[in-house]
Amino acid sequence: MCTFAYSHRFDRLPLAPSAQLATLFHYFAQLTPQQRHQFSQMEPIYTRWNARLNLISRQDISNLYIRHVLHALSIAKVVSFQPGTRLLDVGTGGGFPGIPLAILFPQARFHLIDSIAKKVKAVDNIGRELGLSNVTTEVIRAENITGKYEFILGRAVKNLIIFHAWVRHVITPSARHSIPNGILYLKGNEPIDPILPRNTYALHDIFPTLNFFHDKQLVHVV
Repeated sequence: MCTFAYSHRFDRLPLAPSAQLATLFHYFAQLTPQQRHQFSQMEPIYTRWNARLNLISRQDISNLYIRHVLHALSIAKVVSFQPGTRLLDVGTGGGFPGIPLAILFPQARFHLIDSIAKKVKAVDNIGRELGLSNVTTEVIRAENITGKYEFILGRAVKNLIIFHAWVRHVITPSARHSIPNGILYLKGNEPIDPILPRNTYALHDIFPTLNFFHDKQLVHVV
């Protein structure tokens, strides 16, 4: 296993993609060779697509594995998705958190949606380039969603009260995971409306060596 000599302050500086990838492999040591290969391919694929379309801030693409991939994978530290789990990634943008989680859980089914057609087309192609047969995409506004899903994924899409109103009707009530079905929402440390029933996880407790996560949260809304 890799050992890491850096402390909290060093991730404020740009880390080479190989060092970021090593950090990901450190926190997810049980990845299969195929999953390691898929994650290693994300950087060149996203760099190429980002040159054509601003999926990720061009000032942030160099931090892909820490600020986007590992951020998405924090959800997997809270719940492990069972085979056949249906998940909806709302406002997926560049494919986060859906694409990294689809690599990690190849037997779960991820539907990634966004209202911007060119982003959805890019994410659809990225999924295919990564060999992800468990990802589907759709151009649709969140308030027009239909179908039923066990978990709804989101990352700083909208005010959480509004997001909850958009998606609560598509969450299936039957549960088979260690946590109840609901919304898994990645956000900063801004206040949450107290009327929402929720559990909040501080991501710095999950990734203690990485300063980027010191003010990041995962909110589980039931």
